[in-house]
Amino acid sequence: MTQSNNKTNLLEETDLGTFIAQSTTTDKWQVLSYSAPILPMHAALLCTGKVFFFCGSGNDPARLNTPYDSVVWDVSKGTFSRQAPPLNSNNQPIDLFCAGHSFTADGLLMVAGGTLRYDPFCGLLVALMFDPITEKWVKKPSMNNGRWYPTLLTLGSGRIFALSGQAKDGSLNRQPEIYSATFPNGWNAFPVTSFFQPYAHLFLLSSGSIFYSGAQMGGNHDVTPRILTLPGTFTQSIPEKVVPGLQAANFGNQAASVLLPPAQDQKVMILGGGTATTATNRVNIVDLKVSNPTYVPAKSLNYARMHHSAVLLPDRTVFVCNGSKMNEDLTQSMLPAEIYNPATNTWTVVARQKVPRVYHSVALLLPDGRVATAGGNPRRTVNELRLEIYSPAYMSRSRPIIQSAAKTLSYGLQFTIQTPQARNIKWVSLIRPTANTHSCDTEQRLVDVPIIFRNATSLKVTVTNNRNIAPPGWYMLFISDYSGTPSVASWTQLL
Repeated sequence: MTQSNNKTNLLEETDLGTFIAQSTTTDKWQVLSYSAPILPMHAALLCTGKVFFFCGSGNDPARLNTPYDSVVWDVSKGTFSRQAPPLNSNNQPIDLFCAGHSFTADGLLMVAGGTLRYDPFCGLLVALMFDPITEKWVKKPSMNNGRWYPTLLTLGSGRIFALSGQAKDGSLNRQPEIYSATFPNGWNAFPVTSFFQPYAHLFLLSSGSIFYSGAQMGGNHDVTPRILTLPGTFTQSIPEKVVPGLQAANFGNQAASVLLPPAQDQKVMILGGGTATTATNRVNIVDLKVSNPTYVPAKSLNYARMHHSAVLLPDRTVFVCNGSKMNEDLTQSMLPAEIYNPATNTWTVVARQKVPRVYHSVALLLPDGRVATAGGNPRRTVNELRLEIYSPAYMSRSRPIIQSAAKTLSYGLQFTIQTPQARNIKWVSLIRPTANTHSCDTEQRLVDVPIIFRNATSLKVTVTNNRNIAPPGWYMLFISDYSGTPSVASWTQLL
């Protein structure tokens, strides 16, 4: 950014040959003075406030049977701690390259699948949990078949749903399954489904059904967006209801999609994506509360991009960064970030990233309201290790403060938040922490916590009673004032 006032400056974007109105508020990017010790291909924000990175063999077949590890990044201290890799029955490291992941109710990260073989890729049956407190891996029962590039989704019951990925023989795994600690073998499988492609973007709906947004890794093979309704028994097939209307449906490869804030609105947005040669700036939104939902066009991105990340901010906007307008091509990188405001259906171009990031890049919301970006792997053995943090404009404003709030919550609970800014608070939000890879994140969601009473120093609020709106687990509790300025988060567990 070249100016620090609050006016709008027309800056020429030479890579597009057009003029874009660019915000010149006090938002900024910072490249950190240190780098990640491994390629941050998989990223998750732990309930300790630290960030977990792992990459397995990291897209390098020469490392398939050699030791590699994961790291926990303490952002506040700028330090990394390493974990010993989990080992298979032959005492070799389990290759978690391109696994799937989502959080359990107690804050452990379930990681399932990975790489059994390169070229052609075959998937592992392995399932593990990463414990954020001990910072160690814990083995769990294996899945019924292998999965490479699978999607994991935490359900309202706290169970974990797994879909797609390449099986142990390299074929597409079409048999969904669910993990539960109460199942005798850990996992129970359903009959086969449609040909859902790897890293299919899934969202848990308020009804308990699952929505596939139309975004995934690679082509969609004519599997259109649809709603999956889990049956009462595992012997029954999962019914699928097609959701029509998606524009540029064949551009779902490494698109981004998000459940727009707040989660109670049940609106999913898909944005960008591409083919092998070009990306789109298409944005569509679907209202999943209606009986026959259909995608409708929304305001387009200013920049066509794929490999990008979409992050929910506590001011209830969507921050988009990373990506390129051509598959895995750094020379076509889209460095200007942009922010979508659902209330106005508008995009605002904000500060430019300094580090181009494409394939295997990640981005996640930090508890203080900043966004950390990492990774990038445009081709094998070319690893982007620099770390960069985006500070939205609200970071430079006077921010409300949470003095105290409950550390554990239950569904339907009324509780009190102490804050000296109580009179000026517009929203109370629970944001589920990110666990993302390959532009796919089934975890992040922002849940509205309605304010039912206030005085000068406190807010009385109510937690949703719907476990599908807010699956059990750890959340960041934010309060935001009428200018959209959020507090630093307070961690709380919803059970």
